[in-house]
Amino acid sequence: MNANATHLYVIAAPSGTGKTSLVKSLLTEEVGVRFSISYTTRKMRPNEIHGRDYFFVDHDTFKQMVADGKFLEHAQVFDNFYGTAKEQVELLLAQGFNVILEIDWQGAQQIRKAMPGCRSIFILPPSRAELARRLRGRATDDEAIIQRRLRDSISDIGHWHEFDYVVINDDFTTALSQLKSIVQSQGDALKSDRPELKAFVQALVS
Repeated sequence: MNANATHLYVIAAPSGTGKTSLVKSLLTEEVGVRFSISYTTRKMRPNEIHGRDYFFVDHDTFKQMVADGKFLEHAQVFDNFYGTAKEQVELLLAQGFNVILEIDWQGAQQIRKAMPGCRSIFILPPSRAELARRLRGRATDDEAIIQRRLRDSISDIGHWHEFDYVVINDDFTTALSQLKSIVQSQGDALKSDRPELKAFVQALVS
């Protein structure tokens, strides 16, 4: 594999679009792709493994890493911190792998500044009704939380035009195929400046 041809792919999406499932399938089916594991200060959950799901560190360690410029991006989410280590991404790229980052649009903005050569992908739901259905389908939140998540997701959608590519996750198999084509440098038809997207997004958020 040619290390010079590898890229960092930043994938972001509003909650409820199926981003995590798409990324997991992409990693399973594309042998030349690796996932960049984030650092976090939150407590490890029973089913999680250090170095597989996250690198779990304490607040002091995380803050020192920030001070030392170790992160490509980092953010505070409620009481915990999350970050992407620059060294890990650069090592995977040097080894000849395409690297996937699954982060929010704010983290994507930081990544674009730190690594302007990255390729960014935004995933959209097919409709507002389907987005609400998927959020309710989790069956873990009450209606007030679902409505807040829906508002947050609609707000997040407003950043779609900042990304290089946009994939609409209507049919999972199709969306996965489109993600693969982007990672294989064949995704020109999925560029974010394609004319029909603007009207589609306006209908989605109105």
